[in-house]
Order: sequence, then C-alpha cells, then structure tokens
Amino acid sequence: MKKILLTLSFVFLITLGAFAQRFAYVDSEYILKHVPDYISAQKELNALSAQWQKEVDTRFQEIDHMYKAYQADQVLMTADMKKRREGEIIDKEKAAKDFQKAKFGPDGELAQRSTLLIKPIQDRVAKAVQAVAESEELDMIFDKNSEVIMLYANPRYDKSADVITRLGLKPGVFAK
Repeated sequence: MKKILLTLSFVFLITLGAFAQRFAYVDSEYILKHVPDYISAQKELNALSAQWQKEVDTRFQEIDHMYKAYQADQVLMTADMKKRREGEIIDKEKAAKDFQKAKFGPDGELAQRSTLLIKPIQDRVAKAVQAVAESEELDMIFDKNSEVIMLYANPRYDKSADVITRLGLKPGVFAK
C-alpha cells in the first residue's frame, strides 16, 4: 500500500511539473542599443526633429516680432489697418500651428517616419524573441520596459542576450 501511495504521489508531482508554465523576460531597451539600424534610425529622427523644431521656433519668433511691431504701431493705425495687421498675425500663427501639427502631430511626418524606420527593426526583434521562446520552450516572455510592472526579476530568466545573439549581434557591444 505504501508503494502504491508513494508511486501515485510521485506521478502527481511529475504531472504538476509538466503543467508548470515557464517564464522569462527581456530588456527591449538593452536589445535595441545593440542594433546598429535602430541607432542610425534614432539619429535620423532626432536630426529631423531638431530641424523641424528650429523651423517652428523661427515661425513663432517671427509672429512674436510681428505682434510687438503691431503693439508699437497700434496708436498710429486706423481701424482698417489694425484689422488687417491682426488678420495677418492670426493667419501667420495659424499657419505656424498647422506646420507644427503636420510635423509633430500624432499623424505627422515625424510619427510616419518613425513608423517607417523603426517598425521593421521591432519586427526583427519580435521574431528573435519568438525564436528564443520556441527554442527554450518558454510559455511567456515579458518586456522589462513595458507597462507590465516587474518588481523583481531573477537575472537567470533574462533572455535579452539570447535575443541579441539570435539577431546576429554580440551582447555587451553596443551599436554606435
């Protein structure tokens, strides 16, 4: 009877182990620092952003100068002249805001360019993560940098280096 009970207990424990889920995590920020294409895409996006921001700043400075000139000349103007100058300032401000929205808005050129440059890189990383998960028979892989809050993670479950290797890169050697 003891043998049967012991055998059943052993089988039960093995069965529980078979149903256990295996988890791991990756650090996407760490992985992306290794990808040269990502670094060059970020540099390109930063340069475009700086260029467009400079244009936006120039436009708003011009509007500010127009407004200050209007305030200084206001006492000497007729009502028609005031209306015309106010209209010019308002039109210029609207054009500057439209330009800013076209470049930096949610559907703006910067967002579209970011999608165009970074989406293929993210897809490559996602495929590498999936390949690591399948090769190591992992059930779930979390991203350390996403909305999921990870209060503690044992480093032995960090698969970031495996993903970097799967991408054909060397862990610890950051792209420049």
